[in-house]
Amino acid sequence: MRILLLITVTAALCAQTTPPNPTPPEEESPTIQVDVNLVNVLASVRDKRGGLVANLEKTDFNIFEDGKQQRIKYFTRETDLPLTIGLLIDVSNSQANLIDIERSAASQFFTQVMRKKDEAFLMSFGEECELLQDYTNSARMLSQAMNGLRVSGGVGGFGPGPVPTAGDPRGTVLYDAVFLASDEKLRSEVGRKVLVLITDGMDEGSRKSIEAAVEAAQKADAVIYSIDYFDPHFSGYGPFGMGGSAGEGYLHRLSDATGGHVYKVDRRHSLDDVFKELQEEMRSQYSIGYESTNEKRDGSYRKLEIRMANKDLKAQVRKGYYAMKPGTQ
Repeated sequence: MRILLLITVTAALCAQTTPPNPTPPEEESPTIQVDVNLVNVLASVRDKRGGLVANLEKTDFNIFEDGKQQRIKYFTRETDLPLTIGLLIDVSNSQANLIDIERSAASQFFTQVMRKKDEAFLMSFGEECELLQDYTNSARMLSQAMNGLRVSGGVGGFGPGPVPTAGDPRGTVLYDAVFLASDEKLRSEVGRKVLVLITDGMDEGSRKSIEAAVEAAQKADAVIYSIDYFDPHFSGYGPFGMGGSAGEGYLHRLSDATGGHVYKVDRRHSLDDVFKELQEEMRSQYSIGYESTNEKRDGSYRKLEIRMANKDLKAQVRKGYYAMKPGTQ
């Protein structure tokens, strides 16, 4: 009993004189901050005949930033990941005879392409830009919004209320539409972002230049797909009426710079056909991520290039990006 009592007392004294190490307050815990210069790039790949190639691996791609090869860290095939889509429809006078066709084809497109996690908005542009339907996952609501397509769109602005033109004559504010959709709608979104333009490519009266529109799309990480659709019977086209729209070159500037593609509606390809091809392309992309060897986040523009291991293949990717600091606009 004496021995047991001695052990008990000794243990009690030890407990009093040797307290356990206290847990440091939470605010004193060291914080590790990692600034990773991760760049994400979406790419489509086509063969010599223009067909999409959707079965490639990471080793098939070599990516360069400002001429310096980068090590690919992340690679996935983007077959079913969510999409954020902005559909911009030209409602200027030159498109007057095409609006009914656009309304029908676009409604069918949304019904076929929209999946549970996808979102889309609808915007028209003519004399002004007008948001007809804000973000929604409902193909029905987007189709109903198509009823708001009106020639010229001279009433309303981007959102509620008109945007004054201050007497400045405006016809088709294509570049303003791309800028607004990119800067005000897509820039704050995450994931894959796409702008689909249905237009003849002609701009008359935009306050923003085509360079500003491209920059806004690049800063929003948005890919622009252009659908070159024009009415050959519209007298304003002049000599371009039978051979193609005069704005096709401008559409290439918008799409090529952002890694998109220009589709053409003609006698062999209806608008329905083009939408089917567009749907396939958006579901056949590759997502490539790398940590830039240039650690500066100074807002400068960095040129991008993808070279394929197979020289018969060509990657379709944006021309570059702006190295912005996290959280900056």
